Amino acid sequence: MFDRLQSVEDRYERLNELLSDPDIVNDPKKLREYSKEQSDIQETVEVYREYKEVREQQQDAKAMLEEKLDADMREMVKEELSELEEKVEDLEARLKILLIPKDPNDDKNVIMEIRGAAGGDEAALFAGDLYRMYSRFAEMQGWKTEVIDANTTGVGGYKEIIFMINGNGAYSKLKFENGAHRVQRVPETESGGRIHTSTATVAVLPEAEEVEIEIHDKDIRVDTFASSGPGGQSVNTTMSAVRLTHLPTGTVVSCQDEKSQIKNKEKAMKVLRARVYDKFQQEAQAEYDQVRKSAVGTGDRSERIRTYNFPQNRVTDHRIGLTIQKLDQILSGKLDEVIDALILEEQSAKLESASNE
Repeated sequence: MFDRLQSVEDRYERLNELLSDPDIVNDPKKLREYSKEQSDIQETVEVYREYKEVREQQQDAKAMLEEKLDADMREMVKEELSELEEKVEDLEARLKILLIPKDPNDDKNVIMEIRGAAGGDEAALFAGDLYRMYSRFAEMQGWKTEVIDANTTGVGGYKEIIFMINGNGAYSKLKFENGAHRVQRVPETESGGRIHTSTATVAVLPEAEEVEIEIHDKDIRVDTFASSGPGGQSVNTTMSAVRLTHLPTGTVVSCQDEKSQIKNKEKAMKVLRARVYDKFQQEAQAEYDQVRKSAVGTGDRSERIRTYNFPQNRVTDHRIGLTIQKLDQILSGKLDEVIDALILEEQSAKLESASNE
């Protein structure tokens, strides 16, 4: 582990030199590439340097115990040594986590797609609840949310809503939301007070940059149509809505949120690029099934991952067996307790996997 840490520190110093090189400074692509690489390893280097400093203090304290000291001084040194040993253990644990290979998508913005599934109008209402939950969570993180396309129902829910969340590290926290979410509650339309079970599906896609995936104009069919509202009635007489079809993969994206056809096409392209990128990623990583299993909740999107039980104010994440009696708080956007537990579980699984290699 320490050989790897030393090589990371050496690379950090080399990047410092490169970022001061006039040739690199005048090359925007290399400057961006090296700056990101340095930023990615900075925390690891800082913790490693702190670790080495604490180890030196530990050695000095041990050396002092070899000297002739009065009883009070010896007790003080022993106490300091005990504190330093605890600090070394904490820093070693942090370094192990920092050396876990990082998901290259973690720093990216995300495109989220929520669809009402089983349960009709109640499922669509629940899809709306999930959208508001993620929007509030994003707001608490200081991220920006932008709706790309929405297919509403007459009762105030969503058959489907696609939106983008812009914020550093958005994917690292929201990637665990992939899957089927189940709600158990008494619908407002239920006169008998019976509890119904409905589901909504959530897909989380990392935003793909143009440099990461190239989509040629000849591979896209563009169709335009008039925007429609609930029930299918036309709400716009101009052909501002856009449907893009990526012919090689059959991926279809529609956008009618904006009044401008140009803006709708720009938004639809972001979703199309993310979906095609995700498709290629899924195919490329299919052979690494074992690796994918170690990542909590980033696999099969048909998997039921979480249940929201209203009568008992309870949320259960089935992947890690976590149950929290704070449904009202979680739906208001306070997702940190759940997300932190999922991140910890993923880190533990990866650490265990690395120790078995």
